Amino acid sequence: MGSHQKDGTSYQPSEPKPCANNCGFFGTAGTMNLCSKCYRDFQIKEQQAASAKAVMEKSLNPRSVPSPNQTTESNPSAQFLFGTSSEASPSSSVILGGDQGQPNAPNRCDSCNKKVGLTGFTCKCGSTFCGAHRYPEKHECTYDFKVSGRDAIAKANPAVKAPKLDKI
Repeated sequence: MGSHQKDGTSYQPSEPKPCANNCGFFGTAGTMNLCSKCYRDFQIKEQQAASAKAVMEKSLNPRSVPSPNQTTESNPSAQFLFGTSSEASPSSSVILGGDQGQPNAPNRCDSCNKKVGLTGFTCKCGSTFCGAHRYPEKHECTYDFKVSGRDAIAKANPAVKAPKLDKI
């Protein structure tokens, strides 16, 4: 029951192999016997691990350039397939700069966490508030209205020089 190709050779179709992660789907040899979802997850984890490793190396040794001989990492596909890891997950232990915490969703009040939807008020400090907390006195506003007011007045009213006084 083999199939014939144009050049006269025949081949036997291979049976589908179950996914190496035992998720219930079938994998292919091109995806390391993983199904499409597990293979996609594997690729994402590899990219995250590589970027986290690069960030760690850069932060530890900003002036030294790592050589290709220094990388002594075990096979990441074996770690993914069997769920074992010899070192701590870099994505859970490393907090990159800039993310100091998770900001509230744009449709929730930053003070009381009440849903505001389309009726939310955006303050000059950049946060969204409900009707009760929309005023700067009602929430801990970090925007300096006094300085911005002074700057606006200075920009709108430049210094007036009287040219006639100099002529007289």
